[in-house]
Amino acid sequence: MKYLNELHEGDRISNIYLCKHKQAAVTKNGKPYENVILQDKTGCMDAKIWDPNSQGIDDFDVLDYIDVVGDVTTFAGALQVNIKRVRKACEGEYDPADYLPVSENSTDDMYGKLLAYIKSVKNTWLSQLLEKLFVEDVEFIKSFQNHSAAKTVHHGFVGGLLEHTLGVARLCDFYAATYPLLNRDVLLAAALCHDIGKTKELSEFPLNDYTDDGQLLGHIMIGAEMIHDKIKEIPGFPPVLESELKHCILAHHGELEFGSPKKPAMAEAVALNLADNTDARMETLTEVFASAGQKKEWLGYNRLFESNLRRTVEE
Repeated sequence: MKYLNELHEGDRISNIYLCKHKQAAVTKNGKPYENVILQDKTGCMDAKIWDPNSQGIDDFDVLDYIDVVGDVTTFAGALQVNIKRVRKACEGEYDPADYLPVSENSTDDMYGKLLAYIKSVKNTWLSQLLEKLFVEDVEFIKSFQNHSAAKTVHHGFVGGLLEHTLGVARLCDFYAATYPLLNRDVLLAAALCHDIGKTKELSEFPLNDYTDDGQLLGHIMIGAEMIHDKIKEIPGFPPVLESELKHCILAHHGELEFGSPKKPAMAEAVALNLADNTDARMETLTEVFASAGQKKEWLGYNRLFESNLRRTVEE
């Protein structure tokens, strides 16, 4: 099997992929075509069926495994597959493990590091809260370990939410050691909890798409509610501490236009926003460079960074 991250412009492919998305569309000239997103464990790639009624284009649905014959082209700086023939693959022709993108890091190793951060929290109230979430709630732990951190932008793979959370916690730990004005316990607890709402915002793989609550509420609001519900299980939890922790979660996107209900009003909320943004953007760049393979030159315009990107030139 040739994985998506191994493809180059000009390649002719004949492989089985997971159909993550399929949508009928019409060109400006009124000609029907279909938008398709192919997926394997290395990521996703856009594809087009320009003549869906032609011979060799069989019926298939979203989340079917499909045998694709097509040509790899480039559009707007990104690779795209022009599908010539496609059929629904039969069970036994594929291994589902080849089609779920997964973290390169061990889940057990990452979870152990998360528990180490929890043990380092000295505030008894925050320590109890983190224990209830990440140690005692078996259903939540399983979901948290298997979820992605996003649908497409960054950490969009099994274990991505755990990996992103650790990245943010690591940065926040550094910030707290560097800037004495920061309350390390509050900041670290906020870092570990900031994206827990994504366990309910996004469905599990292979779909990894927005749930109804994800569309209606979003992970920030959901996460704040989850914190409130867990705190109700801890008699005597200080209301001010609850509000401070929830504020960090509500403000962690930094700006109202980026989805935060509140802008940061505490030093810890500012630090969390910076850490979250840093980890997300660095991972996005990592994924962009990885998908470019051995390509050395400029990689094309990236919408998130609003810039044409390229690697550092190595002497």
